Amino acid sequence: MKKITSILLGTAMLFTGCSDLLDRPELNQIEDSESSYWRDENDLRLFANDFYANYFVGYNTGFGTAYAPLVGFNFSDDLTAQGAQTNLLGSVPTGAGGSSATTTSTLRLEHPGPNWNFYWVRKSNIMIDRLENVAKPKLTEVAFNHWMAVGRFFRGYEYSRLVSNFGDVPYFDREVVATDFDQMYKARDNRGEVMDRVYADFQFVLANMREDDGVGFVNRYAAAALISNLMLFEGSWQHYHGLDAARAKKYLEMARDAAQYVMDSGKWSFTTDFKSLFASDNLAGNPEVIFYRTYDDALAVRHSVGSYSNGTEGQGRSANLNLLKAFICNDGQVWQNSSVAGASSFRLQNLAKTRDPRFEATFMDTINTPATGTFVYAHKFAGRDALDFIGRTYPAKWASNTNINDAPIARLAEVALNWIEAKQILAEFFGETAVSQGDLDKSINAIRNRPLDAVAVEKGVIKTAPLSLASIPNDPDRDADVSALMWEIRRERRMEFVFEYARIQDIRRWKKLTYLNYNKNEYKLGSWVNGPVDFRDRANPGKILATFRNVLQVMKANGTIVTYNGTNDADMVGYYVARNFSNRLAIQDRNYLSPISLALIQEYQDRGYSLTQTPGWE
Repeated sequence: MKKITSILLGTAMLFTGCSDLLDRPELNQIEDSESSYWRDENDLRLFANDFYANYFVGYNTGFGTAYAPLVGFNFSDDLTAQGAQTNLLGSVPTGAGGSSATTTSTLRLEHPGPNWNFYWVRKSNIMIDRLENVAKPKLTEVAFNHWMAVGRFFRGYEYSRLVSNFGDVPYFDREVVATDFDQMYKARDNRGEVMDRVYADFQFVLANMREDDGVGFVNRYAAAALISNLMLFEGSWQHYHGLDAARAKKYLEMARDAAQYVMDSGKWSFTTDFKSLFASDNLAGNPEVIFYRTYDDALAVRHSVGSYSNGTEGQGRSANLNLLKAFICNDGQVWQNSSVAGASSFRLQNLAKTRDPRFEATFMDTINTPATGTFVYAHKFAGRDALDFIGRTYPAKWASNTNINDAPIARLAEVALNWIEAKQILAEFFGETAVSQGDLDKSINAIRNRPLDAVAVEKGVIKTAPLSLASIPNDPDRDADVSALMWEIRRERRMEFVFEYARIQDIRRWKKLTYLNYNKNEYKLGSWVNGPVDFRDRANPGKILATFRNVLQVMKANGTIVTYNGTNDADMVGYYVARNFSNRLAIQDRNYLSPISLALIQEYQDRGYSLTQTPGWE
């Protein structure tokens, strides 16, 4: 298992005890000269340190939320807020992008990636250039190839993210000097051509990066896990968006093979419970985690994601009934066809016992009032002990911005689910070998066979039955254009990655962004509630709190909506209706990609060049 620390800490540790470096005027700045830099692997490692916190954000730091689960990636069809649902971008921004190292996205939530910003491309190109032209004679062939792989990995990583957001982007394979306007203001390159260059970078990475470069540094296994994500995204995008079949196949094959490389190593296994992946103080011993970010009081590296999952802090968006219905029952069947007792009950307590164990590990099994969307409260990113402090003073580890649970960056479940999906797309649409029962056993069924922790067992939670090719669930809610097996692969991703990065990216690449239209009642509903129990006034048995008068609404099974009027307490039993719910504006095809800001287009024009607008945003 590998871990990452903060950039500044990593830099400081490299300088500790090195007296010859202490005379530098700025210890955190690199002097780009052959005599004083690019001398050995230590210099290369220092230069590469900046990449880590930019790409491997984990739970972010302090009260930072960008790219962090729960508080950053909380926009998808899984979740509903009270009031009006957030609209997708409706007009071209006037200003976005730039060239600084701070590339936190100011784009809309449907585009969870960087702005139009090539700082990190430039940094990787500088590293590649200096390796080739300055450092190469000073390194062994193995060391040179490893560091070249590091530079090319991060370049490919950044271009994958840029292409995900914008489609066509200008490709730079070398450092651009400030006076070279023809390069600096070059036109967009075709998406496929850019990703072919990324593909070549990743080929080099998978052949040359070290399998172990020490604790805290990217290695071939971590890179392969992440490459499987990036190539699955691009390959499936090329396929489902009808762009280039040959490229789709090539990228999907790389996603499959990169994932298989990790799986075949035997270094990681599904031998720990789901909850521990997200709520552990130390992931060093977790057998499922390939790469992670460490948080530690002693290192002054902390975050706040755990506190937002502690049972008290509010959650602006929370799980809707559509997501609750998607969780498979523990007999491996959808709720409509399940033989599990209570499978048709959507009380949280029943869902925890009848659904896949990941439901119980992700959500509280009681109504929790701080969840302002649907009252379905996520506690995926805090330990079970955090819930013991509801109504009391929290310890630092589950309060404020002093949380220290480690954040997984790459884990085996992602790899296995990338692998099985890539294989299924290749089988369905490109004539490759059909997915076998053995393939399901190595991926979905291995995940379902994770051990349960003691608390889950005590509650009566049981493992979900294996997925069998002979009895694939017949889900009446399945999209007509998705095969039954692919639907179950997609369901597995949805259960596994709730509140993480994946769902919004998945529905974008599948060309299913229209799921965000919320044109079914279940998107404005939460779980089944019993008003006098879940919203009770403790001072008046049988009564609902007065604060819910003319506010609390439930929907009966027949679709009738009832509003609490202060006297109809016993009738307030049904699906919770999100307060003041109203739908977002309809999704448009152009929302799949982000527009270029008017300021950037004007900047090109001012220099005598032309930057085309993203299709649909003209």
